[in-house]
Amino acid sequence: MNEAHGAGAQGTSRDRSARRAGGGIGWRLLGYARMFKWQILTALAMLSVAVAADLTGPLIAKAMIDRHIVGIQTVWYEVGGPGPDRVFFRGRWYERSAYLPPAARHGRVVHLAEAGRGFYLIAGRWPAGPAGAVTVHPLGQSAVVVEAGGRKVRLPAVRLSARELFRFYQPEIPRLWRLAGVYLALIAVSAGLTYGQQLGLQVAANRILQTMRMQVYRQIHRLPVRYFDETPAGKMVSRITNDTEAIRDFYVTVLANVIASGINMAGIYVALFLLDVRLALVCCLLLPMLLVWVWLYRRYAGRVNQRIRALLAEINGMIHETIQCMPVIHAFNRERRTLAEFEELNQAYFQGQTRLLVINSLTGYNLSWTLRNLFFVALIAYFGWRYLRLPGGISYGTLYAFVDYLGRLFQPVVQVVNQLSNLEQARASAERVFALLDMPGEDVADGSMPRIRGDVEFEDVWFSYDGKDDVLRGISFSVRQGQTVAIVGHTGSGKSSIMNLLFRFYEPRSGRIRVDGMDIRDIPAQHLRRHMAIVLQDPFLFTGTIASNVSLDDPAISRERVDWALREVGADRLLAGLPNGWDEPVVERGSTLSAGQRQLISFARALAFDPAILVLDEATASIDTETEAAIQRALEVLKRGRTTFIIAHRLATIRHADMILVLERGRIVERGTHDELMARRGRYYQMYRLQLGDASSA
Repeated sequence: MNEAHGAGAQGTSRDRSARRAGGGIGWRLLGYARMFKWQILTALAMLSVAVAADLTGPLIAKAMIDRHIVGIQTVWYEVGGPGPDRVFFRGRWYERSAYLPPAARHGRVVHLAEAGRGFYLIAGRWPAGPAGAVTVHPLGQSAVVVEAGGRKVRLPAVRLSARELFRFYQPEIPRLWRLAGVYLALIAVSAGLTYGQQLGLQVAANRILQTMRMQVYRQIHRLPVRYFDETPAGKMVSRITNDTEAIRDFYVTVLANVIASGINMAGIYVALFLLDVRLALVCCLLLPMLLVWVWLYRRYAGRVNQRIRALLAEINGMIHETIQCMPVIHAFNRERRTLAEFEELNQAYFQGQTRLLVINSLTGYNLSWTLRNLFFVALIAYFGWRYLRLPGGISYGTLYAFVDYLGRLFQPVVQVVNQLSNLEQARASAERVFALLDMPGEDVADGSMPRIRGDVEFEDVWFSYDGKDDVLRGISFSVRQGQTVAIVGHTGSGKSSIMNLLFRFYEPRSGRIRVDGMDIRDIPAQHLRRHMAIVLQDPFLFTGTIASNVSLDDPAISRERVDWALREVGADRLLAGLPNGWDEPVVERGSTLSAGQRQLISFARALAFDPAILVLDEATASIDTETEAAIQRALEVLKRGRTTFIIAHRLATIRHADMILVLERGRIVERGTHDELMARRGRYYQMYRLQLGDASSA
């Protein structure tokens, strides 16, 4: 398993250096996006084309309205005969001036115009005046008054029925169908490219999340044991699951929507400037308003989001702790107290979420649509003012396109605003994840080292967990290959601390620890631990089978070696009743097995890995008397030919140790064999007699 993690050590170091150089949280998040830049750039290119196709729609609609619907209200010329763009009306043929070349515009002139609630075909030329500043007033069914440039002219006219009016629209119908077909094709292209870009961005986002979770999980294996002593498991799980999932939302929803919204807004502003420069400049006021909007939201919501993520981690930690110690809670009637503590955390989380909802409500959807309506009012007022006061007016198609684009402009604004909450949650989560990734750790080393003999030497070793109070003070001893050393002492005397230093779970404050004459600080920890094994008082079993717990799925441990190790420690007798044999399922921590069965499996695990140095940390402390005989036989098999350290409370189990170290307050106060220490009648003698029940002798 160490080798599997070792493969990514160099990459991890490079990633870590890049992260430190990356600066702020946002830049570091974007740095992950650069890992998959080609997928993202391809998706953005598809998005740009999709936006361009989508934004062409209102311009096509404007052309349909201005050229082919309202556009028939223009000058028509009487022509000599039929043609593709000509209209037959009351014995005569007419054609729009737009479809006639200038040289052919010499026939009788008529105008098609709307007056009152009807359409009229008006004979004669209109009075001169600015285009768009002409007003037509009906006078019955056969005449109209045309007002332009301060002059009024009465002209003969014919009111058109609906059927007659439709005749003038007939030349435009093929053109309308063609434009409608182009519009539908653009919609189809936009839909297809939008699907492609969404799929591409989401796949890239999931790849980024996969990379980040792997880095976090790899970092956990690099962290020192001290970190796990100080951090609840639930908080660690929250960072790997909840926090990374919030970061996933940043890439899948926030980044994708913000980029898409930016491209949309850029395209819409280009179209607005093409339609009307002055009104587009007015619409540009939305940009600084949006920037202030985002700044205010981040200022007030950032700290609230950080508090919410921290509370969520605490809730996860408490749930994890409660599930693990549920028997103790029931045994000591702690249910009400535990519920009260959880309710306190839950209430604080609820209050944080409520504060965030208040901020989102004040700065979210309602505010965006309020601004949208204000801009619509300004648009209508501007068009009305230009239509009534300025010559030339504005066409209906332009009005339609502006209303359409303005409505579209607020869609990306709303999308950006709606993602502000997700953005702050992702930033808060990313800050917690990056804090974990930036913690100093030890890279998993590649390769291996030859098997060690097992000579161990402690030389004046001092050690402290908190940097203030020493738990080991001047520890010195030597052990030769194959010897068995027992370490005894009262709780807190420093027994387990010696083993923690030997495994390099911690580093000594001063002094040296040598294995085969080499300072262990000069040996990669993974290489050293490859030749060491430990059996704990409460052995940990992983979810899987008995066989997989012995081999730990190491390909170097064959099934035959697993069978041999289990038989050697006598597990075939104690585990004989299991229906599936060595393939019996093991649930979390082996809760369905007895303490003796779990201990034998851990012994077989140590034997299968064939360590040169074996540590038994109170391995028989929780075993019943009936099972202890089988455990002792397994111990004799396990210790054979190995340097063995035994941390023991039951002094009767270490009588045959080659050396016994007696610790008191971090110092070795006695050392020797069992017989030698009993002859001295010192601390060991008192402890031994006390365990035998002879308190008066003690």
